Amino acid sequence: MSESNVLTSIIEGVLEDVEKRARPIKQLQDQLQDAPVLRGAYQSLSKPGMRLIAEVKRASPSKGELAVIEDPQSLSAKYQEGGADLISVLTEERRFKGSIADLISVRSTIKLPVLRKDFIVTEFQIYESRILGADLILLIVAGLSKSQLEDFYQLSIELGMDALVEVHDLQEAEKALAINARIIGVNSRNLKTLEVSDQVFQRILPQLPKSVIKVAESGISSRAQVELVEQLGANAVLIGESLVRAGNPVHTIKELLSR
Repeated sequence: MSESNVLTSIIEGVLEDVEKRARPIKQLQDQLQDAPVLRGAYQSLSKPGMRLIAEVKRASPSKGELAVIEDPQSLSAKYQEGGADLISVLTEERRFKGSIADLISVRSTIKLPVLRKDFIVTEFQIYESRILGADLILLIVAGLSKSQLEDFYQLSIELGMDALVEVHDLQEAEKALAINARIIGVNSRNLKTLEVSDQVFQRILPQLPKSVIKVAESGISSRAQVELVEQLGANAVLIGESLVRAGNPVHTIKELLSR
């Protein structure tokens, strides 16, 4: 498989996995009344100063295995103690070694809002996310058609969740703004080649309006990088790899945020 097909390959795997557990939408709608009360992701990321989305992440397509996380509950509790504002939990199984069980266990442990970090490519996954108690879901512009992006964003809002709309270039940023996305993630990793470039932050972040919450994603591992994206207009950073590899995530968070 060529590197240019990484995103396509991941989505194909996700669709296969979704097919195994999919249920009729009507059945999911009936379950909504028992869904957990949401915790307000937008509100958490709207606070003054740099905010942190700390990620529970075992592996990635670019780096392979990052950390053996036998106890995601303990890790997320440390993130909360360190001062994270939101916890991101990978639920994609094949490339990121995540699981829905991780999301459920983390949410039961902490009081912070939770991001379901996955490749959302079906309506089923949006209902599923709400039933699981996800406060925020990820919508990747590069992986969705124009109509899917519009429909999925609208549905997530109707269900009470927030959506982190992820972009990688200015054209995708325009698509995110066209659907009135309130939270836009700028990912410095090219999902087709997996290469990371800080220039992506420099090109996109200053172009986004102040009314939007801007989240800088990927490749951030130092206080200097946090300061750089803050100067470019970011309101929050999403950090996974450097936190799961940190011996003391509480200390690392305080160091990254200078708190």
